Amino acid sequence: MSGYRVSVIMPSLNEEKNIEHAVQNVTEGFARYGVHGEIIVVNDGSTDDTGRIAASISEKYPFLSVLHHEKPEGIGASFWDGVRNSRGEIVTMLPGDGENDAAETLRYLPVMDHVDIVIPFVFNKEVRSLRRRALSALYRWIVNASFGLSVNYMNGTVMYRKCVLQDITFRSKGFFYQTELLIKCIRRGYLFAEVPYALEQRAAGASKATSLASLRKVARNYLAVLADVYLKGGGGGIAPDSVTAKRRDRTNEDKTAGTTGYKERSREWKKG
Repeated sequence: MSGYRVSVIMPSLNEEKNIEHAVQNVTEGFARYGVHGEIIVVNDGSTDDTGRIAASISEKYPFLSVLHHEKPEGIGASFWDGVRNSRGEIVTMLPGDGENDAAETLRYLPVMDHVDIVIPFVFNKEVRSLRRRALSALYRWIVNASFGLSVNYMNGTVMYRKCVLQDITFRSKGFFYQTELLIKCIRRGYLFAEVPYALEQRAAGASKATSLASLRKVARNYLAVLADVYLKGGGGGIAPDSVTAKRRDRTNEDKTAGTTGYKERSREWKKG
C-alpha cells in the first residue's frame, strides 16, 4: 500500500495481560496493509512480567525490539526513547494496553503523501465512560482555546513524519506529550489531516490516563508549554525534508511560472 517504513512505538507499563495482544494486533495491521514496519516496545519500569513477555515475543518477530526503563519515566519519555531508536520514516505510538487497533491508524498511510501529520479522532466515543468523554471534551476545549487550534482529538495514535520531530524540544514526559507535539508542530505550520478511527475496549486493567497523579502532571505541563509558546517564543522552522516544505516550494514555483506565463501572453496579445 505504501513505500513508507513505519516505526510503531509501544510504551508499556504493567501490561502483562495486554502486551501480547497489542503486538499481535500491530503485526496483523502490517500484514493487512503490506506495511514494512518495526515495533519498539518500551517497557517503562514495569513491576510485572511485561518486560519478560515482550522479550520472549521479540524472539518470534525479528522486526520487534524491546527497550527497558529501570523505573517508570512516563508515556511521553517512552515515546521519545522509541523515536530515538527508530529507523522508520513515519513514527506513531500504539500503547501496550491493546485499546487501539493498528489497522485503524495504518489505513491512512497514503494520506502521508500529502501531509506531515495524520491526527485520528475517535468516532465510537460510546466505548468510553461518560466521565472520560466529559474530561476529554473539557481538555480539548481548553487546549484549542489556549493555543488557537481547532483539533478534534489530541491524545490518539498520531502519525508523524519523523523529520518534523527532529528539532522539537519536549517538556512533557507524561500523557500531555502528544498534545505538546501537536501544539508545537501545528503552530509551526506543518500540514496535517484529521481522520476518524475506532477505539477498542481494553482487554484487561484500567487506563492510567485519568488518574489524579496523571491529571496533575498534565496541568503542570500545560502551564509549561503555555509559557514556552507565549513567553519564550517556542517556535521553529519547517524541516526541509517535510511534505510541507516541498508543497510550499512547488506552490511558489507554480505562482512564479503562472505570473511569467501571464506576462508573456499579455505581451503577445498587445503585439497582436
